Amino acid sequence: MRVGDPDRGGTRRYFAGLMASAAIAWPVLFCRSTSAALSSDQLTIAEWEAIWTRVLERHVDEAGRIDFAGLKSDRTDLDHVVAFIAAVDLAYDINAYNALAMKGVLDAGVPESFGALGLLWFFSLRGVEIGSRSTSLYNFENDVIRPIGDPRVHFALNCMVVSCPRLPRTAFSAAALDRELDRAARSFIAENRNVRLDPQNRLVYLSAIFDFYTKDFLAQSPSLIAYLNCYRGEPVPLDYRVAFFEYDWTINAQTGRARSPPSTE
Repeated sequence: MRVGDPDRGGTRRYFAGLMASAAIAWPVLFCRSTSAALSSDQLTIAEWEAIWTRVLERHVDEAGRIDFAGLKSDRTDLDHVVAFIAAVDLAYDINAYNALAMKGVLDAGVPESFGALGLLWFFSLRGVEIGSRSTSLYNFENDVIRPIGDPRVHFALNCMVVSCPRLPRTAFSAAALDRELDRAARSFIAENRNVRLDPQNRLVYLSAIFDFYTKDFLAQSPSLIAYLNCYRGEPVPLDYRVAFFEYDWTINAQTGRARSPPSTE
């Protein structure tokens, strides 16, 4: 854990330096036509979302942990979801990112956690297909999703590790996306593992997501605390100092060992 000025986040600089690599991402829109279908099997976006929801319902528990052991022997639906993303430039970005990340963990053999080289492979060196175009998760997020300008996506994108936002058991939908992102932001900020107050020392401890993407949040609010207070019932005093939890890159598998909450010492 580190305490100090969020603009001097060593974790963010390390993460950005590690991930800075690789191919040019291909631009796609965030919400695209819901009437388009995959010509090979006439799969519509609504049907694709339903299949992704089926994967989530079968293999994600209420705590957001993933049953990778079950996925290994029951991956037909996930493969169908990923094949649709690869063939059609019409999939919704958050669902696509999460499905591609889930497949990436399977492709990596479901390691216990990601080290530096594992992160480099997972985010930057591993190619993913989106609309018949090759890119990486890193480029997909940074060249396509983040430029949309809605920092709430950081509470919805999931790379399948312990410190990620809780993975929902249903797909995000175009019709209710604003409401779903709002709910994701409130849920994430309400969790003690992501936002924890220390009134005695006038500190607020934040998930490293706020460190990685400080620039995105400050584009919406004058400070990280001001952004938090948009989604909290009880506001954090604006004069509190900010500290960041270290990010836990342990794979968030149902069969994995339980993780202790970050130390505040």
